[in-house]
Amino acid sequence: MTLFISWYILITALGWLTFPLAHKIFINFADRGYSLSRVLGLLIGSYLFWIFTSIGITQNDSAGIVLVFFIPLIISAYIYQNNKTEVQNFIKTNLRLIFSVEILFLFAFAFLALVRAANPEILGTEKPMELAFINAVMRSPTFPPRDPWLSGYAISYYHFGYIITGMIAKFTSTPATSAFNLMIALIFALASIGSYGILYNLLSSKIANRKSQIANSFLAPLFLLIVSNIEGLFHVLYTKGLFRSTHFWTWLNLKDMTTPAESATWIPTQFWWWWRASRVIYDSDLLGNHQEIIDEFPFFSFLLGDLHPHVLAIPFGLFAIAFAYHIYLGASGSSFNLRAIKLHLSPLDLILASLILGGLAFLNTWDILIMSALLIGAYLLARINADGWRFSFAEDLAIFALPLALISYILFLPFHLSFSSQAGGILPNLINPTRGAHLWMMFAPLFVPIFGYLFYLSRRNKKFANWKLSFFIVICFTIFLWDLSWLIGWLAQFQDPIFITQYLQSQGVTTLQEFFKAASLRKLESITGLLTLLVILIPTLAHLFTRTPSSDTLQTSDTASINHPPLTTFPPSSFILLLTALAALLVLGPEFLYLRDQFGTRMNTIFKFYYQAWMLWSIVASYGLVIVLQNVHGLKSVLYRIGIGLVLFSALIYPVLSILNKTNNFKPYFGFSLNDFDRVERENPDEAAGMKFLKSAPYGIVAEAVGGSYSGYARISTYTGLPTVLGWPGHENQWRGGGTEQGTRQQDIETLYQSNQWDVANEIIQRYNIRYIYVGNLERTSMTIQEEKFSQHLKIIFQSGTVTIYETFVK
Repeated sequence: MTLFISWYILITALGWLTFPLAHKIFINFADRGYSLSRVLGLLIGSYLFWIFTSIGITQNDSAGIVLVFFIPLIISAYIYQNNKTEVQNFIKTNLRLIFSVEILFLFAFAFLALVRAANPEILGTEKPMELAFINAVMRSPTFPPRDPWLSGYAISYYHFGYIITGMIAKFTSTPATSAFNLMIALIFALASIGSYGILYNLLSSKIANRKSQIANSFLAPLFLLIVSNIEGLFHVLYTKGLFRSTHFWTWLNLKDMTTPAESATWIPTQFWWWWRASRVIYDSDLLGNHQEIIDEFPFFSFLLGDLHPHVLAIPFGLFAIAFAYHIYLGASGSSFNLRAIKLHLSPLDLILASLILGGLAFLNTWDILIMSALLIGAYLLARINADGWRFSFAEDLAIFALPLALISYILFLPFHLSFSSQAGGILPNLINPTRGAHLWMMFAPLFVPIFGYLFYLSRRNKKFANWKLSFFIVICFTIFLWDLSWLIGWLAQFQDPIFITQYLQSQGVTTLQEFFKAASLRKLESITGLLTLLVILIPTLAHLFTRTPSSDTLQTSDTASINHPPLTTFPPSSFILLLTALAALLVLGPEFLYLRDQFGTRMNTIFKFYYQAWMLWSIVASYGLVIVLQNVHGLKSVLYRIGIGLVLFSALIYPVLSILNKTNNFKPYFGFSLNDFDRVERENPDEAAGMKFLKSAPYGIVAEAVGGSYSGYARISTYTGLPTVLGWPGHENQWRGGGTEQGTRQQDIETLYQSNQWDVANEIIQRYNIRYIYVGNLERTSMTIQEEKFSQHLKIIFQSGTVTIYETFVK
């Protein structure tokens, strides 16, 4: 409880101290950036801490943290001193808004902390890796942090989120095993108020009643963080055994859900039944062999409790969305000239845009593509709304995009220099369409309000929507993607003909012609998913490319050309349409192409792109729902409300049932605790004592048993932050795009423990600068240890039960 309070006070104080700066930046926002001030403070302070520590100005300690945070706080204090009256007036006139944001933050933080306290285990999936990174950040004497699972190397992964976590943990004296769970809760709370603030600002020009605006804005965190896909509904029906006498479940084709049995209960009871919701999309080769696809959504992530980069990046991604809207509204209204070049942003706006974009690359590199497109798209819309259509738009975009890319890269140059990736280009998706049933199961809670909003716009602005241009662009772009995917596939036969021959045989065909026919037929048979996306894109672009001022106009630019009217004339709707289109493109892309990685399928691309699409569409759905409810009346309103109610009911079945299952109905067997180390001490007190000893021991490389991913191996480095010679080899392969850096480490560690010759063991110790040799149950059961050589030549510095730790002469 004490740690929870200290984190809450720290982040809340940071938000208040940063608010004068946010107030100065977001001059066009109704909340003046209040809902974003916590993230702004974290972003700037964490960046300064990281860059100053990386170049040696500060140390990775509490003093360094305090020192760098003084910089943004001094700037904010200076701004407050010069704008005291304006800031105070805002606070006095917006107490209801401020109270709502504060209550939402506290409630969201406390709620997720309670959920994590009911199941705080850092076990399974990617959790050990994430804990290892946090401990490594906290133990590394300088930055970049040292790789906990590959001694002698820096972390080669997007790890800014773990630096932020470690920084807060170090400042509040929080052990990593508690910081892990508190950070999940904090991300949930920051995402809650971030999405709330975005919707509040979007609605500021649409709702005159301030109370309604404040209340309606709660829909954004609901759709983003709580609403889930409707797999939960189908899992309930499957558990009950409904429709078992039909071919429904076979047709639906959900993995492990094809043969229901009659049951007396509606509530799923299978172990980790809620995991199925993240595996709705079903891919297979032409012979029907299943290919794993991940389709996470935010609530699943917080339920699972993984502190992965895509989760850590959520509040910063929301900040990028908000900043894009800030740019769209004209930013600060300033511009600056660099010789003959004019950029319609202030230098501060350009630096902040670069900071958030570069920070997202460091947080979750997958976010770069979509957030770059969003920032550039918002800038383009702002220029069109200001000046009308011009042929010089390409020049305007280049003037913004080039310095944005350059500055964001330079700001995070130390990260880029030490980062290597498994990504290796683009591959075609020739055989796997996303079925309409699966796509709707995934996104139905967002699709229904989005389609309702698009239908509302179509009825209201049917005379002005540019349907012909939109239809032409969407169809041509889809055909282009289809042609491009086959072109890439066709060219591959010249690059590696042997591989292509083997691939065709694995698909049950012998020629490209046979393959083309079978693949095309499969995509045509499951075309409803693609059609759904086209039905979203066509009206979205039709309204985005509106030809004349709309009857829904709220604001137009006085400087817009009469001959060239604005791209759209009802902000914020044009920005909402931009979000809608970009999300649709994210989901459309993997229908034809995906990024090459070590998995060899579109699994990771679907995972990351769908996740980003959920973020964007959740804002659109919540905004669209408010607008339709406000403007549609009579029988249509009644029917719409009933439909939305049914959809929300279906979408809330999963979070209610799954969270009770995951927390044992909030009755944890060993009581509530945010510290996973309590479990370690309970299950293996000897190992826990050894880990505690090493956490306080001088820094050095530790040798321990090496084994596969998602296992108990690498547990010593994970819980102590000391680098081990090799942790999970498979993950290191993923992070570095191969196993070159690992060399013979796994075999060498096995030799270190199993050889009975001291000279052989000592050579390995010297080669990897090993300071500590850990001998515990896992080492004894996974290898035949020749421990006599250690006891004869090395000093025992810790011993408890089955655990012995030796110290070498390497320092």
